[in-house]
Amino acid sequence: MSNPESSLSEQQQIRLEKLEELREQGINPFPTKFDVSHYSKQILSDDNLISETQESGSRVSIAGRVMTRRIMGKASFFTIQDSEGIIQVYIRRDDVGVEEYNTIFKKLVDIGDFVGIKGFVFKTRTGEITVHAEEFTFLGKTVRPLPTPKEVENEAGEIVKYDAFSDKELRYRQRYVDLVVNPDVRDTFIKRTKMVQTMRNFMNECGYLEVETPILQPIYGGAAARPFTTHHNALDMPLYLRIANELYLKRLIVGGFDGVYEFSKDFRNEGLSRFHNPEFTQVELYVAYKDYNWMMDFMEKMIEQVAISLHGSTRVNVGVHEIDFKRPWPKIPMYDAIEKETGHNLYGKTDEEIESIARSLDIHIEEGMGKGKIIDEIFGEFVEPKLIQPTFITDYPIEMSPLAKKHGTKEGLVERFEAICNGKEIANAFSELNDPVDQRKRFEDQARLRSDGDDEAMTIDEDFLRAIEYGMPPTAGIGIGIDRLAMIMTNSESIRDVLFFPLMRPE
Repeated sequence: MSNPESSLSEQQQIRLEKLEELREQGINPFPTKFDVSHYSKQILSDDNLISETQESGSRVSIAGRVMTRRIMGKASFFTIQDSEGIIQVYIRRDDVGVEEYNTIFKKLVDIGDFVGIKGFVFKTRTGEITVHAEEFTFLGKTVRPLPTPKEVENEAGEIVKYDAFSDKELRYRQRYVDLVVNPDVRDTFIKRTKMVQTMRNFMNECGYLEVETPILQPIYGGAAARPFTTHHNALDMPLYLRIANELYLKRLIVGGFDGVYEFSKDFRNEGLSRFHNPEFTQVELYVAYKDYNWMMDFMEKMIEQVAISLHGSTRVNVGVHEIDFKRPWPKIPMYDAIEKETGHNLYGKTDEEIESIARSLDIHIEEGMGKGKIIDEIFGEFVEPKLIQPTFITDYPIEMSPLAKKHGTKEGLVERFEAICNGKEIANAFSELNDPVDQRKRFEDQARLRSDGDDEAMTIDEDFLRAIEYGMPPTAGIGIGIDRLAMIMTNSESIRDVLFFPLMRPE
């Protein structure tokens, strides 16, 4: 049997020895608590805490990780990082005690260790706000050293950073380290949370009810996607991780709620890319007695509010673009958008004609692809990447939208829109189909596509059909991709940048 200590680095071994020495000194390296009164950001922004003398100063109690140390004999400077930022600490042997300073602080504390400080706030001669330590408490030993970058001034007087924790894959795998050594990453996730809170508050103020629906489902539905499959042992039956929560939310509209929404984790058994993670978050909202035109107006108002909440403006910088979420957004029928970019008007064309046009445009056609999928491929290739400013693409072919209501005036189309921004879909919405006879026919059409080889086609959900047979009012529904919207609102290049723990291959 191998000895786990044999694989430890020299630094890890040294830190383990320090851990034992702390215990020998009668110090618990992992105490249970420490009372914190202030955080770094609060101290740095509140001039009232700064004192001219030790006697007049306000006392503060702070805690965090040691990030840098500057040892200078009987007194030293170091910095600690808490949840809000970094602040400098001044520590003297005469204040905290000979043993705490000479043995504990100077010899046994490493970069990354957690410490607690009680003292007063002052400004150094260079004007830096600093906490003068009167008490020093050890709060947690790190056995593995942090990959802290080193800054060196080159011959030209420029600051060059070495050993930065910058490898993307390593940062995704070890997000806990990424958050410590790259504090700007934390801002991305704080903005994401603020974005979700803004949306939730907006819907709550409209009087809509936040609900929860099943993640494990006996029949998956609500989208065209491959599911993850599992098995329930007690019931001896297959179950699926939901690909969408649409059909359950519409059941609640049948049950009498006028407006329901859910921030949901959904799962689709698909490939990984800059815009796709098999586990993702979306919010779905359903409102009775409304249609897709009303929903366009609602979404504009909500996302405009999100931009203002996060950035103080409707304008957001994303890569080389400045995206403006100020409403109203352009509205373009899907066939018009395709004709503008390809020169082909697909409206009213047969399946064979559309397949022929797709081949002339070098669109790859696979076995079992129906008319709707081919049109979607054409749109994705020629139109979607060019839509940088937020735009509503409206009036989709019925073949692409088995859950949407038929268009009131245009044969073969449905009342559906997608919101496209920065070249990608961020939302999908319908005037919901509430005709149970039409819905059954659409499900049967999907079943035929599935038998022809389309494994993303929908399955027939008899319970959902039974629900709308009891009657569902006119309803508008929307699903908004939280991860993709967060990418835009935080100027992030990859969906992995806005997920704390994206799916990765095993190491």
